[in-house]
Amino acid sequence: MKTEKLIEEAIKIRDSAYVPYSKFQVGAALLTKSGRVYTGCNIENAAYPVSCCAERVAIFKAISEGETEFQELAVAADTARAVPPCGSCRQVMSEFFPKTMVIHLTNLNKNTKSLTMEELLPFSFDTDDLLGS
Repeated sequence: MKTEKLIEEAIKIRDSAYVPYSKFQVGAALLTKSGRVYTGCNIENAAYPVSCCAERVAIFKAISEGETEFQELAVAADTARAVPPCGSCRQVMSEFFPKTMVIHLTNLNKNTKSLTMEELLPFSFDTDDLLGS
């Protein structure tokens, strides 16, 4: 799948976002190594800490369907710059994405910044830290 198509999927899924409080719609499209695309949108809750960002929705959908190998992620929002993922999403991404995987951050004008997982979250806490390796 071409990067442009993945970005289009991220922009399109934004319309499904449930954001009655912030009104800030975010969409994500995750391409797996098997070629499937899992989309996610942010879902808010009146109890803010239990809300879930678009990136994590897409990742959790893929994991729940048995997908564990990922190729690319696109994230889109109506921002002036390419939308940056929050810290919680970056930590979840670092759990499941290889350090060399590319993440495309974009806005509705398709101003895109593409970064590897390592560039997005350098020196991340990972499973090796838990294992003492």
